[in-house]
Amino acid sequence: MTRAALAIGLFVLGAQSAFPAVTLLLEEPYGTFGGMNPTGHAAVYLSHVCADTPLRLRLCREGEQGVVISRYDRVAGYDWIAIPVVPYLYAVDRPEDVPASVTPEDVAGLRDAWRRANLEDLVPDTVDGGAPKGDWIQLVGSAYDRTIYAFGFETSEAQDEDLIQRLNSRTNHRHFNILFHNCADFARKAIDSYYPHAVHRSLFADAGVMTPKQAAHSLVNYSKHHRDLQFSTFVIPQVPGSVPRSSPVRGVLESLVKSKRYALPLVSVAALHPVVGGSIAFAWLEGARFNPRHTGESAAAPAEPSAIVTELETNGLGN
Repeated sequence: MTRAALAIGLFVLGAQSAFPAVTLLLEEPYGTFGGMNPTGHAAVYLSHVCADTPLRLRLCREGEQGVVISRYDRVAGYDWIAIPVVPYLYAVDRPEDVPASVTPEDVAGLRDAWRRANLEDLVPDTVDGGAPKGDWIQLVGSAYDRTIYAFGFETSEAQDEDLIQRLNSRTNHRHFNILFHNCADFARKAIDSYYPHAVHRSLFADAGVMTPKQAAHSLVNYSKHHRDLQFSTFVIPQVPGSVPRSSPVRGVLESLVKSKRYALPLVSVAALHPVVGGSIAFAWLEGARFNPRHTGESAAAPAEPSAIVTELETNGLGN
C-alpha cells in the first residue's frame, strides 16, 4: 500500500473511530487557472454523512466513510455534489488501490473509469462515447492535482442530521458566483451550521471575498477560543508522479502583493493612499502569519505505518 493510501485510509478510519467530524479541506491551486487565481479550493468532508446519490444525503451506515461536499461552477447545473471521500481524493473506491505514482494520462484514465461507473447520469459520455471535457474532473482524484490540508471539529449526530435536512430540502440549482457564492462561501455556511460564526470573511485581507485560506484561518482561531472542542488537522499530500505540483494557497490581497505583475502598481497606489497601504500591509502580515504549508508540516503523518496507526488511534484525525 502506498503512503498516500495509508494516509487517507487511516484518516477516514481515525475520523470514524474517534468522533463524527466536519472537516474543511483546504486545497492548493494548480494549473493555469491556479496561477492566475491562487486562492485554491474549499470542500467539506463529513465523516458520518453519506449519500444515496451524489444529490441526496443521509447518515452513514456501519463501514461507510463519509462524503466530501463542495460548490461547483459548471457541473451538471447543480450547486453542490457529494462524493465518497476516497474517490473524491483518488478516483478509486479503496485506499489500497491508490497508485504510488501517476502521470497525467493515468489520472485521466482513473477519473474516466470512476465517472463511467458512478456518474453517468450527471456526466454522460460525449456523442462519440468518449469522456466529456469540463469541470466535472474536480469531483474525483483531487489529490492527484494538489496537496490538501484538513481542519476538523467534532460533531454530534443531531448536528449531522440538521445539515442533511437543510441540504436535502433545498433546491439544488447552480448559483455559483466567485465573489459572493463561491466554494469557500459554501464551506462557511456548512461549518457555521455546526458552529455559528466559526468561519467568517476578512474585509482587509480579502476585501470581503470569502476565500479557502481565510476559512482555514478562521477555524484555527476558533479552536484557540474553544479548547473544549476536539480540533484536529491533517495533511493529504499530492500523489507523486509527473503531474505538475500544486502551489501555495493565498488570499486575495496577498495574491496581488506577491504577484510580480501587480507589485509595482500596488506599491505606487499604497504610497499615495494610506488606507490602501494599510490594507496591503495587513494582507502581507496575515499571509505570512498563517501558512497552511507550515501547518501541514507539523500535522503530517509519520512515514512508518505503525506510527501512523498509533497517532491516529490516539488523536483521531491527527494533530
